[in-house]
Amino acid sequence: MDAHVDIAPQPIAPEDNAAALLDEIIALRREATDAAPALIAGFGLDPAEASPELFNLAAYLALRHRDLRPLQRRLMARGLSSLGRMESRVLPTLDAVAHALAALSGGVAEHATPTEEEFFSGEARLIAATDRLFGAPRVNRRGRIMVTMPSEAAGDADFVLALAEAGMDVARINCAHDGPDVWRAIADHVRTAARRLGRDIPVLMDIAGPKIRVETVVSEKKAGKLAPGDLFRLTIDAPALDGRARFAASVSLPDIVTRLEVGHRLRYDDGKLEAVVEEKRDGDVLLRVVNAKAGGAKLKPEKGVNLPDTALGLSPLTAKDETDLTTVIGIADMIGYSFVSRPDDLDLFEDALLRAGEPARALALIAKIEQPEAVRNLPALIARASRPFGVMIARGDLAAEIGFERLAEMQEEILWICEAAATPVIWATQVLEDLVKDGVPSRGEMTDAAMAARAECVMLNKGPAVVEAVGLIDRLFTRMDDHVFKKTPTLRALTSW
Repeated sequence: MDAHVDIAPQPIAPEDNAAALLDEIIALRREATDAAPALIAGFGLDPAEASPELFNLAAYLALRHRDLRPLQRRLMARGLSSLGRMESRVLPTLDAVAHALAALSGGVAEHATPTEEEFFSGEARLIAATDRLFGAPRVNRRGRIMVTMPSEAAGDADFVLALAEAGMDVARINCAHDGPDVWRAIADHVRTAARRLGRDIPVLMDIAGPKIRVETVVSEKKAGKLAPGDLFRLTIDAPALDGRARFAASVSLPDIVTRLEVGHRLRYDDGKLEAVVEEKRDGDVLLRVVNAKAGGAKLKPEKGVNLPDTALGLSPLTAKDETDLTTVIGIADMIGYSFVSRPDDLDLFEDALLRAGEPARALALIAKIEQPEAVRNLPALIARASRPFGVMIARGDLAAEIGFERLAEMQEEILWICEAAATPVIWATQVLEDLVKDGVPSRGEMTDAAMAARAECVMLNKGPAVVEAVGLIDRLFTRMDDHVFKKTPTLRALTSW
């Protein structure tokens, strides 16, 4: 006869390991809530008056100063949240995990279980902030599409309408180019297209800031392109050749030449060429190319220059910016602020708006993150903002400043910090660049564009095939919305297998 097998339900004994984990989660929560007020005070604000999103950001920073990886593995093994998607909900995540561990261990959690509404309130704040900046989302996708307007758009209303019909949500005007008449004409076409389609299409106007650009270039006859090992000069005055360098050039801010020292790096045209200062004289420097794109690079006027080792001491607002603002405030819905690095830079901007006569309507501010100091100060910049606020990851300048190999890591961290603070992000620079310029995308940039769906907005540059690129992003974001929200994969039913 078979032995009797008892299959009656058995009581689950409290788990000692779960009790230890509960204590650890409770300690983490206390650490976050204890540290957050000091971090907020460090931003120059009264912790008692901090908004929920700012408190959540401070709690997130407190926890992310720790290495949580060992704890994550132990939580995952028990089917619990690994804390890996807590950006917008730090305390609700810890409270939910604590209650699950209390049930496993027979212990007691210190705080109430968050309701579903409380748990996702940070997510709701981010969505509301995004809508304030960009208007209501399209019915088919969460992410917005921004397009940089070419000068020709001022005289081509049909082109602007085609962009809007393809899916453009925001129009960007770069104030480094053209002037008030062109800017007004473009904005008028954008608003006409928006009215025709029955939806809002806000206008972002980027003030130029102290961008360092190559100005006059002289070269040897048939000088070709610069390759590793070649020499060129930067000068304060009119450039001239001296027999050693094949190229010589002046720059838009001549004084920066005097700040360069031997060993300082220079990156040209978003990193297409890198050189190191080899010799310094009165009024010029000699640089040797150490890296360049395949086939070499040719110095051309208007191309940007980055100096990652050099303290430039430049204000983010130039005299041109101050003049431009008097026009911009009457056209723009959002203003892009270049080279913002410190919280005090936001005060400079506010003062400049007052001098320009800011209109009664609230203009939004987009801080362009393009320098290491801006990355370090990002939480403080967010905390100081006093108007609708977003962040643009200006990946061209940022990569040139911090190095290409760190860009992917840094853009992820910027996304996390901004999500914790319910701050919308614009993913910018060279998105679908091959498609926009040549009509055919590369495989790598298609993947990059798909990853951009984790931001609230993606920016496309101008080019012959930009209308086609807008349509592609529109369809791509529609599909990606079925698969991911920020860092969270969403499990739509698969149809390929």
